[in-house]
Amino acid sequence: MMPVLHLTNVQLTQLNHETWCVTAQVSDLSSPVRISNLWNDSYWLSVCPSSHIVFTELRHVKWHYHAVQKPISKRIIAHRQRQQQRQGVRQLLQAILNKLEINDTLDESSFPYRLRQSKYYVCFSHTAAHNKDEFNKKSNQNIGPISYSKIAAVISHRRPAGIDIEHNDVAWHIVKRFYSDNEITILQTLPKNQRDYIAKLLWQIKESFIKIHQYTLAQGLGVDYSDIIPALTEDINKDFVTISHIDSQSNHQIAVLQVDQTVVVF
Repeated sequence: MMPVLHLTNVQLTQLNHETWCVTAQVSDLSSPVRISNLWNDSYWLSVCPSSHIVFTELRHVKWHYHAVQKPISKRIIAHRQRQQQRQGVRQLLQAILNKLEINDTLDESSFPYRLRQSKYYVCFSHTAAHNKDEFNKKSNQNIGPISYSKIAAVISHRRPAGIDIEHNDVAWHIVKRFYSDNEITILQTLPKNQRDYIAKLLWQIKESFIKIHQYTLAQGLGVDYSDIIPALTEDINKDFVTISHIDSQSNHQIAVLQVDQTVVVF
């Protein structure tokens, strides 16, 4: 059984009468080497320069040891973080179900995911972020860099919903490679800070629709959402924005939770 993760900054938002999303943070702190106090009932063997063997009884000696940790490769760290994120979003889903008093389990046999009995649609998202070295005031030690996983989940009863949480900007050369000509034309008219922010939101919207319609990545990123850019720029300072989007398949609502840097399409 996997250990229970400690989730912090849990935020539950009801988007309509049948759709809820929740975000949280999972911290992965590489703890500083712990100093343990051990009692040893054996003897310490040492060799003196005179070649006499000296036995020192340590029965009543309190001593400390430092565990020497081998460097961990970036690949192992990334693998552990993916495992943490995978477990974290499922633990987050359980938090929603507990809050809504829904007794159900997740069916992961096909996409989109659904709950087995109530048939709610389920979608997950996660992203990694890093901060600078932290300083532990209690131990008066620098404890090194801490990585965070931001995780999100949404459940919707009527139809699939998509969610994407992202804390990193999208590089402009990626935008020019994948976005539509209409989107790029409008984005180029914006101040750089605003351009980068809207470009990231568009990426999250595209990712969310990819999860709903099961597009390929290239196919989904190429869809033109230039019609919603004016609404995104108009409400750029609001903590919570909902925008309607009508396409050839259906009419969706797009929710932007700015504080959590999360986009939900439902």
